[in-house]
Amino acid sequence: MKRDYYEILEISQQANERDIKIAYRRLAHEFHPDKNPGNVIAEEKFKEATEAYSVLIDSKKRERYDQFGHQGLENTEETQFSTNLEDIFGNIFGDIFGNKKNKNRGQKGTDLRYVMSISFEEAAFGVEHEIKVKCKEKCSLCNGTGCKAGAQLTSCKACEGNGEIRISQGFFTVTQTCPSCFGSGQLNKNPCIDCKGSGFQDSEKNVTVKIQAGIEDGMKIKFIGKGNSGTAGGRYGDLYVIISIKNHTIFKRDGCNIICDMPISFTQAALGASIEVPTLYGKTALEIPAGTQTGNIFKLDGKGIPNLHVDSNKKGDQFVRVTIETPKRLTLDQKNALKSFADLIDENNSPSQKKFIDKVKELFG
Repeated sequence: MKRDYYEILEISQQANERDIKIAYRRLAHEFHPDKNPGNVIAEEKFKEATEAYSVLIDSKKRERYDQFGHQGLENTEETQFSTNLEDIFGNIFGDIFGNKKNKNRGQKGTDLRYVMSISFEEAAFGVEHEIKVKCKEKCSLCNGTGCKAGAQLTSCKACEGNGEIRISQGFFTVTQTCPSCFGSGQLNKNPCIDCKGSGFQDSEKNVTVKIQAGIEDGMKIKFIGKGNSGTAGGRYGDLYVIISIKNHTIFKRDGCNIICDMPISFTQAALGASIEVPTLYGKTALEIPAGTQTGNIFKLDGKGIPNLHVDSNKKGDQFVRVTIETPKRLTLDQKNALKSFADLIDENNSPSQKKFIDKVKELFG
């Protein structure tokens, strides 16, 4: 079984592009085949880290992975992983081995995650809610620069504004994040008094979330541009609303189907009866045939949940599982009536019990 990509790179699901690159550089430097000749384990770890990087650094692949896991990446052209060395070194290692970048360009803001709790009925029928999301907005005093009025960022001398320093070890060269500017390429010697040099302020935004009928627990809804503010004019991050469905007091869900455990009386089970059964769509009649046993299941067609994956107009079914309730606190008349009834019962009325007793006799004599 494949390991989780975030676990492989040792980052959280909230990691941004820069975090992913830094994590990958560290692992690539540690497990690169040139540094570990003949070490099969290191080679596998290198390939594993490279595959994780190739997915998480790509926004489309990462979105599919976050929503569906490894299964969401199977048999899709856009997620095929190349093991061609030229592709690896040309596309993935371009950042690492000597390609100089402009660190002053705008960076996308970090993504946000919001867990939204909804009821069983809201998940079944759909609903629209407005939520308040805490976020980071550009500081109004310094306009996001992080500097005091009239001050400017200065280029980091340690890395010459590149944000990275190169370290040579024999023929092998690797870049690392600059320890002086932490990869930004710039230094802030006069930070803004409001945002303390971060360029951001705490804020809150209202987001309208439209839940489709049939949504499942754990599903994510993506809102592009509803995350934190970017830097240096970079676009906003995205917001992921994660759906958490509350348990129902009567119903349980199994995909698009609903399961309901329904207690019935001893006489209803023995003689048969017409009972009312609760559904998401109101009460409906159910015929209980004579001789019904505990655990018998009856199907109510189309009383389930809309199928979000195939056709929202197509609903699942409801399955009613009956349990026979044994009478308690009997009166004297009731006890006498049951004793008279028991005298009339023979083994033909309880075939399952008879079969079990016969098996016991075969085993123990």
